[in-house]
Amino acid sequence: MHRQSLKLLLAASIALALGTSGGMAAADSQSFTAARQETQIWTTYALNPHLRANDLKVSVVNGKATLTGNVEEEVNKDLAKEIALGVSGIDSVDNQIVVKPDYVPQKAGPERSYGVMVDDATITAAVKSKLLWSKQANGMTTSVSTRSGKVTLTGNADSQADKDLAGRLAMSTNGVASVDNQLVVDAAKPTPVDNAKSAAKGAGTDMADSWITTKVKSTLMYSSNVSSSDISVSTNAGIVTLSGLVDSGAERDLAIELAQNVRGVKSVQSSELRY
Repeated sequence: MHRQSLKLLLAASIALALGTSGGMAAADSQSFTAARQETQIWTTYALNPHLRANDLKVSVVNGKATLTGNVEEEVNKDLAKEIALGVSGIDSVDNQIVVKPDYVPQKAGPERSYGVMVDDATITAAVKSKLLWSKQANGMTTSVSTRSGKVTLTGNADSQADKDLAGRLAMSTNGVASVDNQLVVDAAKPTPVDNAKSAAKGAGTDMADSWITTKVKSTLMYSSNVSSSDISVSTNAGIVTLSGLVDSGAERDLAIELAQNVRGVKSVQSSELRY
C-alpha cells in the first residue's frame, strides 16, 4: 500500500512538471510573438517619414496592440492604426495616440535615427546605380556617401561635363536634399582604355534591349520630378521609345535626358511622351 502511494505521488509529480513546462513554453511563445509584432510595428513607424519623428510607443498582448504617443494630425493617428492592423496576428488596436495640432516633434540629435540611416543607404544605392548605368559618369570609380539626405561624391571625372552630369544625376534622385560634388576632373593624357571608353560613350555599347529597358525604367523610378509610373519604356536595337503623360515640359526633358544617358542607348524617341 505504501509502495502504491509512492507510485501515485511520483506520477502526479511528473504530470505537474510536464504541465508546468508546457505552460512555460506556451508563455514564452506568446511573449516571443508579441515582441516580434511590437518590433515589426515600431520598425514600420521608424521607416515612415510621416511617423518617425513622433514619440510613438507600442505594446502587444494576445494580439491586441496598444498605441500611445503624440502626433500633429488625425491622419497620422489613423495611419499608425492601419499599420498596426496590417501586422500578422494583430486582431485589434487600442489607439491611445493623442492628436495635438501644436505638437512639435523633438529635434533629432547628432546621431541619425534608424529611419534616416535606412533612407541614406537607399539614396546611396540609387545614386551608385544611376552612375553605374550612365554612359558618361564612371560609377565604378566614384565614391558615394549620404548623410541625412546630403550626398557627397568623391573620385575622378574625365571632364567637367562628366562631373556636372554626375552631380545632376545625384541631385535628381529621390530623397536627396543636396549634393557636395567633390569629383576631381582628371585632364591627364587618355590611355587606350580611356579611348575605348570614350568610343563607347559616343557610339553606345551594344546591350540587350531588355537590359536597357530595365535600366531606363529603374533610372526614372529612382529620380525625383519624374512620374515613372506614367511613362512607358520600350527598346528596339538600342533605340528607346518613351510614351505616356507627364506634368510639364521640364519633366519631359528630364525623362529624355535620363534615358539618353543610360549605357547602350543609341537614341530616344519621345514623340509619344506628352504633357
